[in-house]
Amino acid sequence: MKFIIIKRKNIIITLIFFIVVFAIIFLLLNLKNISADKNSNIDNSNKSIQTSSNELEDFYSKIQNLTNQKEKIAYLTFDDGPTLKSTNKILDILNKENVKASFFVIGKHVKEHPELVKRAYEEGHYIANHGYSHNNSKLYSSADAFINEITSTDIEIGKAIGVNDYCSHIFRFPNGYMSSVYKSKKEEYVTLLSDIDYTYIDWNCLNKDSEKKYSNQELLNNLKQSAKNKGTLVILMHDTSDVNQTDLVLKDSIDYLKEQGYTFKNFYE
Repeated sequence: MKFIIIKRKNIIITLIFFIVVFAIIFLLLNLKNISADKNSNIDNSNKSIQTSSNELEDFYSKIQNLTNQKEKIAYLTFDDGPTLKSTNKILDILNKENVKASFFVIGKHVKEHPELVKRAYEEGHYIANHGYSHNNSKLYSSADAFINEITSTDIEIGKAIGVNDYCSHIFRFPNGYMSSVYKSKKEEYVTLLSDIDYTYIDWNCLNKDSEKKYSNQELLNNLKQSAKNKGTLVILMHDTSDVNQTDLVLKDSIDYLKEQGYTFKNFYE
């Protein structure tokens, strides 16, 4: 009888031991999964440019020299959004085609539609800076106003995507730096960009979607003509639909560029 009791006790102790071991293993596996999920979320939400001095200099150099490269890489860029009329449609197409792009957003529109910027960011697109108002008389009214237009836009972007102290590091001048509009002011204020960890970029290819009304085929032909005999392309388009609906010709534009041997990147890559 004593032997049976001792045996039962041993069995119970053994069972308890295995239960504790399995519980510890289960707990460790769950902690590992939670940690992996947390790290995954961090990776997905903290897409940003490294900010050490050397890394920034390398990044600025890359941006400034993109259009001089011979590689067939296409950087799709969309200006003046986000807008309810166009941005989601463009994001849908980019998602379906597995293409990452860069969006030069206007601060006041980010404030109006933060959910669109959040979606673009979370889907892996680069959120760049196009100033707060897109109003040249405000933008160039003073050096302080110029910097405030850029930093205010970054603040709105940061709120939209949930990233404190967001800095896109890339500015696009309204109408482009190359334009003669406010040229002397641009030449004066461009030197201020480095003070706030910024550089700028224009484009070397466009479909002219903001210039006047074109048919979809004409928009595509504009892009083809503009891309002719070039290597790396920084392509200007707009996610506004104010003049033309770029979303209606976007897939055909992507298909054409793929046929010509282009791969697609944004400024994160």
